[in-house]
Amino acid sequence: MNREWDLLHTPGPTPIPPSVDRAMIQPMIGHRGQKCKDLINRITPRLKSIFGTSQDVLLLTGSGTSALEAAVVNTTKPGDEVIAVVAGSFGARFAQICESYELNVHRIELEWGNAVQVSQVEEALKAHPETKAVFLTHCETSTGVMHPVEEVAKSVNKISDALVLVDGVSSIGGARIEMDQSGIDLLVTGSQKAMMLPAGLAFAAVSDRAWEVINDNDRPRFYLDLRTYKKKLGDGQTPFTPALSLLFGLEEVLNLIEEEGLDEVFERHQLMKNMTREACKALNLPLLVDDESASTTVTSIQPATFNAEQFRKLANEEFGLMVAGGQNHMKGEIFRIGHMGYCRPANVLQYVSILEVILKRLNHDFKPGAGVVAAQEVYLNHTREGK
Repeated sequence: MNREWDLLHTPGPTPIPPSVDRAMIQPMIGHRGQKCKDLINRITPRLKSIFGTSQDVLLLTGSGTSALEAAVVNTTKPGDEVIAVVAGSFGARFAQICESYELNVHRIELEWGNAVQVSQVEEALKAHPETKAVFLTHCETSTGVMHPVEEVAKSVNKISDALVLVDGVSSIGGARIEMDQSGIDLLVTGSQKAMMLPAGLAFAAVSDRAWEVINDNDRPRFYLDLRTYKKKLGDGQTPFTPALSLLFGLEEVLNLIEEEGLDEVFERHQLMKNMTREACKALNLPLLVDDESASTTVTSIQPATFNAEQFRKLANEEFGLMVAGGQNHMKGEIFRIGHMGYCRPANVLQYVSILEVILKRLNHDFKPGAGVVAAQEVYLNHTREGK
């Protein structure tokens, strides 16, 4: 099969808009020259609304994990007590980074597919009153859970001086989050998800309270020292070589987001989530996550009548449809469909139709066409309400 026909619906990497592709092949410029300074000065103020903050958004050359590590190394010291919510692979990664930096990590372990409750974090803080930071994942990509990080942050701020640090790697750009209003102290993301870029850029927004901690922290750090990023940003630069092609692309991403409207971007992601979930229900496909906790950017399906890896194999071989599998103990148990970034309701109708064909191949019991009709009804109801 011609791989140019592939239909990429993993929860990262995600498809790149053609105009962003074109932007990234602009001729290279000097990264210490005025043109680069002008580019960075144009880009960074426009990121603030996506993060829901008035703070500067720092640009790091690295994956989303580099931003997670930056959050840890800048705000903590060896021996600090911290709380980490672990409800999937990426919550576990945050906790593992903390442990690598010799922190005393108190994990709130949840069954995969469940969202953390505010009361669980409150109880952990009462049990560990010396906690310096709470580490949360907004969208747990491995399960498709959207944790109520804003509510948790507000609660933490009422009962503790602990910082609230949030992994927004698979949510920023695809889900509304109000960093300042909710009291989140450090919010990070990566480029290859809802931000519609290749991997290689990471972003971090830091509250005034967190900057006080960071500036007073004598822990050694170099490449991930956020103080140097903030200082250099004031000069329209990054402290180390930036991923210039991605910055060209990022400017076009921001053009696309602003042209559509940020509210409309979030509304579109909510619509695609609802279309996907209602289609799955109509096709007798169990969903891992309940409606209340479901992500707007990725949906996890837990089939009872066939192996999830078999579905992925057939969908890829026959239609070039690429979806993600389960991780760790959920491998073979779930498959995950990404619907974020450069994705529209038309794409949902397309992959739901393919889903039905593969379900036929696997002798799954459902009414043919039910998934497409259910997704169409969600879309039609949405457009009726919007008129």
